[in-house]
Amino acid sequence: MFKLSEIKELIKLVDQTSVQELEIESEGTRLSIKKPRAAEVVNLQTAPQAFIPAPQVLPQAIQPTAAVSQPATASTESSALDVASSLHKITSPMVGTFYRSPSPEAPAFVSSGDKVEEKTTVCIIEAMKLMNELDADIKGEIVEVLAQNGQLVEFGQPLFLVRPD
Repeated sequence: MFKLSEIKELIKLVDQTSVQELEIESEGTRLSIKKPRAAEVVNLQTAPQAFIPAPQVLPQAIQPTAAVSQPATASTESSALDVASSLHKITSPMVGTFYRSPSPEAPAFVSSGDKVEEKTTVCIIEAMKLMNELDADIKGEIVEVLAQNGQLVEFGQPLFLVRPD
């Protein structure tokens, strides 16, 4: 019979190594530990779509043209991409819980429109009961806060967009 502490220790060891599966048998008791696969393929079947009639084809002479509006759309998309590419992303250095303020009743460290320096604290990431202050790594203006207060964030996840000075 395995003790709970022994099972927990074995789980930790399997988790920290490249071993994918471990089976142990002792005194007639068998223990099997398997790591979940990194990516599993899931086949989803969707319900059949309602019948949608095919669009009617108009003769070439009657078909409307959209050539006039296409350049405006392309230039609008291009300028939006230029603005987005000029913004700096402050990303999460770890997995944890995102907090905008030092306590629930305190105001947020920063909001959209605020100016920040390289050492300005912008948020707290809580990981394993440790509160880690995250500083802006650039001088500029906060354009958008991308994470919600209390949200679980991943390593490398963008948290803020900053327009550099």
